[in-house]
Amino acid sequence: MSAARPEPLARQALAFVLAGGRGSRLLELTDRRAKPAVYFGGKSRIIDFALSNAVNSGIRRIAVATQYKAHSLIRHLQMGWNFFRPERNESFDILPASQRVSETMWYVGTADAVYQNIDIIESHACRFIVVLAGDHIYKMDYEVMLRQHVESGADVTVGCLEMPRTESSGFGIMHIDENGWIQSFLEKPKDPPPMPGKPDVSLASMGIYVFDAKFLFDQLKRDAEDPNSNHDFGKDIIPYIVKNGRAMAHQYSTSCVRSGSDLRAYWRDVGTVDAYWAANVDLTDVVPELDLFDRAWPIWSYAEITPPAKFVHDEESRRGQAVSSLVSGGCIISGASLRRSLLFTGVRVNSYANVENAVIMPYVNVGRGARLRNVVIDRGVEIPEGLVVGEDPEFDGKRFRTTEQGISLITQPMIDRLNT
Repeated sequence: MSAARPEPLARQALAFVLAGGRGSRLLELTDRRAKPAVYFGGKSRIIDFALSNAVNSGIRRIAVATQYKAHSLIRHLQMGWNFFRPERNESFDILPASQRVSETMWYVGTADAVYQNIDIIESHACRFIVVLAGDHIYKMDYEVMLRQHVESGADVTVGCLEMPRTESSGFGIMHIDENGWIQSFLEKPKDPPPMPGKPDVSLASMGIYVFDAKFLFDQLKRDAEDPNSNHDFGKDIIPYIVKNGRAMAHQYSTSCVRSGSDLRAYWRDVGTVDAYWAANVDLTDVVPELDLFDRAWPIWSYAEITPPAKFVHDEESRRGQAVSSLVSGGCIISGASLRRSLLFTGVRVNSYANVENAVIMPYVNVGRGARLRNVVIDRGVEIPEGLVVGEDPEFDGKRFRTTEQGISLITQPMIDRLNT
């Protein structure tokens, strides 16, 4: 008789998702919503990836800390993530900054966001806390990381990503020994240290941490009493443990969820308009690096009830068609042409319009005869008839927010100013 399989460690864990960030480098896309609430991939929000990873890994207790312009995010969480059942020992807590510790303090750092909710987290009596950032696009099995944490006996296990040294100075970098123990943690170093045996590669923190719950609570209480602390995991908690305890690096390549024979470890920080546009448009590739069709590791989200996408008219120069594009439910392509574009729910593109290399958020209406190229269009924008964007960068820059790579971000206030 074979030995019983051990209970998954994920069932003893709580995932604490830090989703309070503004994401100011996304410019007007975060004027009305926090970065984790920004739309991604046709049907999802950015935060859905961290949450889906938790659920798919077997974690059934989740808490989400919100702060900056949280209404859009909270509404999405309430509509799309309300399937947890207490009678199955599951929970889903939304934790807005509510001045629970002090009537004058909001969350002042990532560690403080957890500290202010210690009593709520303790009530769940979990063995492990998995701290996650809510603003990255990736697929990861946290069970693998939990196993390494237990087997190594570490005080903290830090999720890490290999990246070229030349590109890693904007991240927190781990200097590790040959066994993966972290020797030092450097926040955005000018000269990032290489990995052992890999002189051109550095190991960057993903903002993912695994702690034993009691150890984490002790560290948060100690940090909260330090008047010189920023109360932040990357700046304070992790460097302290590296210096005074045992910190282990977990390499993302060992827990990344891949599809088929693709060996690439997909991870994106979509923190700029250029990066956001590229990550979305890349999904239109024949075989994209990020597989949204993988039913073994689905990306859960709020599924709006919509009719199928519709393509109408079949005349020369007025044919509803799309090439190398993703088109969501409720869209109507009426005698218009799409190429290498991603359309979210309920977009209408009217006759004679031509759209290429575009990321178009829900319920946008593209007027007849418009020509749009290399654009990101915010939710609900009314594109006027005949508008041309993407053919004259200098002119585009006077009307819209245009990046160095030539991507134009279009919002309704920008459109409204065209008529004043």
